[in-house]
Amino acid sequence: MKVIGINGSPRKNGNTAILIQIVFDELKKEGIETELIQLSDKNIVGCKACRACHKNKNKQCVNKDDFFNECLEKMAASDGIILGSPVYSANVTSQMKALIDRASMVLAGNRGLLKHKVGASVIAARRGGAISAFDTLNNFLYSKEMFLVGSSYWNMVYGNAIGEVDQDQEGIENMKNLGQNMAWLLKKIHCN
Repeated sequence: MKVIGINGSPRKNGNTAILIQIVFDELKKEGIETELIQLSDKNIVGCKACRACHKNKNKQCVNKDDFFNECLEKMAASDGIILGSPVYSANVTSQMKALIDRASMVLAGNRGLLKHKVGASVIAARRGGAISAFDTLNNFLYSKEMFLVGSSYWNMVYGNAIGEVDQDQEGIENMKNLGQNMAWLLKKIHCN
């Protein structure tokens, strides 16, 4: 089994990556392979709504000049997906929004590509906007027929400077629990 984590932060190895790694640590304890994809050094442009992906049904976007198709292939090949974003203007980052907008368009023309995968979203927030960002990511996962994993609270942790999320002990424990719950569900689905 494999879970990919997509870090939508423009800051590589920042608070969002820290949260995904905490979830990964729990998955690894259960023998689940993980891979972190950081969008900070990848180019993904927004959807142009040309709808060519609906016509060609090849499970890709016709725009092949960026990282999107490679990322979508990794999503389709995984058993689980964690989407992570810091809060920017009370929502997800532009990098994450471009990814989920493009994926939504391609997947609308290629239904079922992510069906029955296990999904979770994590949010790093300085203060406000975490619920809006969390809803954005969860709405994407839900609309792709994925099974969402929860924890003992909403999957958000507070901190501003890189590493400050470690001071939110309740949030960190919530991330660990999320990883344990995700591992449990993956094992149940795959009969392990």
